[in-house]
Amino acid sequence: MPQANASSAPLPPASHGSGSGWFAAPFLRDSFIHYFTPVYPDAIQAGGPRHAGRPCDNRQNMLRCHDVSKHFGQFAALDNISFDLEGGICALLGPNGAGKSTLLKILSGLLAPDSGEVLIAGHDVAKEPLRVKRSIGVLPEDLGLFDALTVEEHLELCGPVYGLSHQETRARAGALLRILGLEKGRYTYLDQCSHGMRKKTALAMALLHNPRVLMLDEPFEGIDPVSSVTIRDLLIAVSGRGIAVFLTSHALAMIPQLATEVMMIRGGQVVFHSAAAELARPLEELYFDLVETPQQEDLPWLRCERS
Repeated sequence: MPQANASSAPLPPASHGSGSGWFAAPFLRDSFIHYFTPVYPDAIQAGGPRHAGRPCDNRQNMLRCHDVSKHFGQFAALDNISFDLEGGICALLGPNGAGKSTLLKILSGLLAPDSGEVLIAGHDVAKEPLRVKRSIGVLPEDLGLFDALTVEEHLELCGPVYGLSHQETRARAGALLRILGLEKGRYTYLDQCSHGMRKKTALAMALLHNPRVLMLDEPFEGIDPVSSVTIRDLLIAVSGRGIAVFLTSHALAMIPQLATEVMMIRGGQVVFHSAAAELARPLEELYFDLVETPQQEDLPWLRCERS
C-alpha cells in the first residue's frame, strides 16, 4: 500500500479523537486494506498505478445468475433464482425479507450460495473472486464505512487499492464529491454525517474505479430529492456507456424513469421479469398484484379527541 503523502494530500482542518483521521490511526489503514485486499493485491504490494479501464464486450452477458439458492437454517432466502443481464439497468423489487439483499450479496461475492452459479462478465464469482472484484462496484446494505475517516479519506484510500494513482484518485474523487453534493462535507467524519451523506460516500466508492458492473442495494433510500435525481441521471449516463447496473429499490415511482429491466421477487423466488418498455400496466399496479397487496385495515383509535 502506498504511503500517504502528507505534503500533497490536505488534512481535514478539525481533529477527531486523539488524532487527525487515518493518518494518525494506522489500525484503520490496516482494517481498510484487509477489507479490500482481494480486489487488487498486486497494486497494494507494488503501489504502482493500474488502469481500471477496459473495452466492453457486449457479446457476453455482464451478469448471469443460474439456479442460485440460499438457506438460513430451515428458511429459504433464495429458491433457484436464474436470470441474465446483458447490460442496461435492472431493478429488483420486492418487500422486506424477500431476498433482495441476500441475492445482491451473493452476486457480489460477499456471501456464498448453497447451490447455483454466478458469472460476472464471464468470470465465475466462486472460482475467480479476484477477477470479479476488479470488475464490480458495490453499494452494500451496511455501506462498509469507517466512522473515524472523513468522506474524502474513504475515496483517497479506496483508489490505490483498485490500482489508481493518487493523482487519478484525487481527480476522480473531486468530480464525484461535486456531482453527489458532498464537496462541502468532504472533511466531515463519517460518525458526524447524515445517513444520506454516508450512502452517497459509499456510492462514490463504488463508482471510483470505473467498474464493469454496478451492484447497488437501495441507492435511493434516505437520499434527498435533488440527489435522487442526480443519482438517477448519473446511472442512466454510465449505463449508456456500457456499465451494467443491478439495483434493489422500494422507490416504485423512480424505477420507470430509470430501469431498462424490472424483476420482482417474493419469498425468495422471481415472480416477474420483463423489459421495462414492455410493461402492460403501471408498475405500481403490477407490484401490488404480483408481490404484495397494501393493507386496508383502519385504526379508529388513532384520533384527536376534541373537547
